[in-house]
Amino acid sequence: MKELVFLLEEESAKAMLESLLPRILNPEVKPRLLAFEGKQDLEKQMAKRMKGYINPRARFIVMRDQDSAPDCRKVKAALLDRCGQSGRQDVSLVRIACHELESFYLADLAAVEAGLNMHGLVKQQNTAKFRNPDTLQNPSKELLALTKQRYQKVSGSRTIGLHLNTENGRSSSFKNLISGIKRMERELLALAV
Repeated sequence: MKELVFLLEEESAKAMLESLLPRILNPEVKPRLLAFEGKQDLEKQMAKRMKGYINPRARFIVMRDQDSAPDCRKVKAALLDRCGQSGRQDVSLVRIACHELESFYLADLAAVEAGLNMHGLVKQQNTAKFRNPDTLQNPSKELLALTKQRYQKVSGSRTIGLHLNTENGRSSSFKNLISGIKRMERELLALAV
C-alpha cells in the first residue's frame, strides 16, 4: 500500500489535513494521520512509532509548530535526528509551522472567511500583518482577535482546511509543507506495485 503517514503535534493539525489532503493527494496514496498530545509527546514517541510501523513502503511527514523556539532549523534538525533513530530517515520529511499552524490560516483569509462563514476578512489580507504571517509571534491569538473569538482550534482547522488555497505563497512554511507532501507523493507513486 502506498501510504503517507503524518506524525502531528496535535489534533488541530490532523483536522486541517483531513480536510486538505483529499483535495491534493492522488487516490492511490492513502494518508494516515497520527496526532500526539503536544510536541513533547510527539518527540518522545515518534521514533518508536516509525520504527514499529508495519508498512515498509510508507513515507513519513513529521509536522509541529515552532512556537517560541528561537531557531526553527534547530527544531527541524532535532526531529530529523529522531527520524534517524527510527532507521527511516531516508523516507522521512520534517516540516515546521512558523510559529504556529494558525499562520497558515492568516495567510489565506479567504479560507478563514469561508470556513468560519464570516465576511470582511479578505480585505485585511494586504495589511502588513497578514502579508507574511510566518513572522507573527502568536498567530493563534491574532486569529482569535480577527475572528472575534469564533475560531476554535480543532473545528476551525477542519472547516478552514476545506478552503485553503494550496497555491498560496504568503506563508513560506505552508508552501514548504505542500511542496513536501507533493514530493513524498511522487516518490510513492514511482514505487513499483
